Amino acid sequence: MAPGHMIPMLDMAKLFTTRGVKATIITTTLNVPIVTETIERTKTCGNSVVKIDIQTIEFPAVEAYLPEGCETTDSKTTHEKMTTFISSLKMPRQPLEQLLQNHDHPHCIVADMVFPWTIDAAAKFDSPVLVFNSTSVFSASAGVSIGQYTPQVEVSSDSEPFVIPNIPGEKKLTRMKLPTFNDNKYVKAFFSDFAKEVVESEVRSYAVILNSFYELEPAYANHYTKVCGRKAWYIGPVSLCNKDAEDKGHRGKESSIDKHECMNWLNTKHINSVVYICFASLSNFRDSQLMESAMDLEASGQQFIWVVRKDKNEKEDEDWLPMGFEKRMEGKGLIIRGWAPQVLILDHEAVGGFVTHCGWNSTLEGVIAGLPMVTWPLFSEQFFNEKLVIEVLKIGVPVGAQQYHVDYSGNDNPIKKEAIEKAVRHLMEGEEAKEMRSRAKELGEMSRRTIEEGGSSYSHLNALIEELKALHS
Repeated sequence: MAPGHMIPMLDMAKLFTTRGVKATIITTTLNVPIVTETIERTKTCGNSVVKIDIQTIEFPAVEAYLPEGCETTDSKTTHEKMTTFISSLKMPRQPLEQLLQNHDHPHCIVADMVFPWTIDAAAKFDSPVLVFNSTSVFSASAGVSIGQYTPQVEVSSDSEPFVIPNIPGEKKLTRMKLPTFNDNKYVKAFFSDFAKEVVESEVRSYAVILNSFYELEPAYANHYTKVCGRKAWYIGPVSLCNKDAEDKGHRGKESSIDKHECMNWLNTKHINSVVYICFASLSNFRDSQLMESAMDLEASGQQFIWVVRKDKNEKEDEDWLPMGFEKRMEGKGLIIRGWAPQVLILDHEAVGGFVTHCGWNSTLEGVIAGLPMVTWPLFSEQFFNEKLVIEVLKIGVPVGAQQYHVDYSGNDNPIKKEAIEKAVRHLMEGEEAKEMRSRAKELGEMSRRTIEEGGSSYSHLNALIEELKALHS
């Protein structure tokens, strides 16, 4: 019930249907339009093999002490009640069991990792469960090690680095970058307990399915299987099932800008001359941080597309922008307020760098596009993904974020203009930038090969389906 989870699962459903498997999406009432629009658009693009059904279950928001209609994470109401919202994710269990009782029992259930109770619900109907872990293999491996060995309790302060034990390479983190970092003891305990449930569901499931590909993180893929003991299938990048420009342009929600207008603007720019800045649906920067970012973009001298979660005010100058900023940036910068056609933008040859929050979908889309990145993690597993981008893949420059933010704002420890400007310049200029871009381009080409016939992800998906067929027979 979050865009970052729903979008890849829709792509995954499409992938299953390309192998002749019947797919059914189970979702809540208010999320049906997103699913329906994606499926109908795929049909109109001439993809006749996509046959996806939709089943709806009611989400009892009021019973869960949430406002009526609070069914997705990208609403302001959910932001304010995120702990309550995550607690409420246990409530669809009874409606799901009723749905399974009333229909033919599925040969397999793919369940988002945030629904660990699905294992027990599906067991009543002898249906194996594949847990969809929506992050990188590095992040999944590091999470298992930290949970098992608890190295964070051995350091003397929140800012003292500790080595993540028992994973390939010496990778360090601090307590400040962990999801359990919070002054509120209740919130800290809640997230710790929830993480344990998620990890246990991976162990108890039939297997784990990940939106990554073996060649991207081979050492960690091997570790996750052999050391962490997970039976895992790597079938990504699942977004590459969207080959038509319409599918790419509308992936997720309806764009806030006409995609043709956006592409025409980029068509006027030189190759690798534009930096793209986007922090996805959950990030919620305060005005002070947006002001710092705007001043950085102007000072850096770079051309840019900047996606912000702000509505256009009626007055000429908005409080979160420097006076006259948009007028000065005419022709040089484009601000998109709301949802952007991100995949189309990243794929355009004019875009030479990506400033990202390191959510896994965005990170993987940056890899596919062959782009180096400025990393600015805020919450969830994003600090793990930053490690992967910078220290393993070596295609990133950190902006200097040091602390996990439960409110998704990053403003307890705001990043200053000078740090942002320095990171963006590093990304877009100089010999080191060229080297990063070259490595990123190789990874992008690799990602596309892996989903082609004979590629590792293509073969993994085929092998998974054949194993499920054998299990059923």
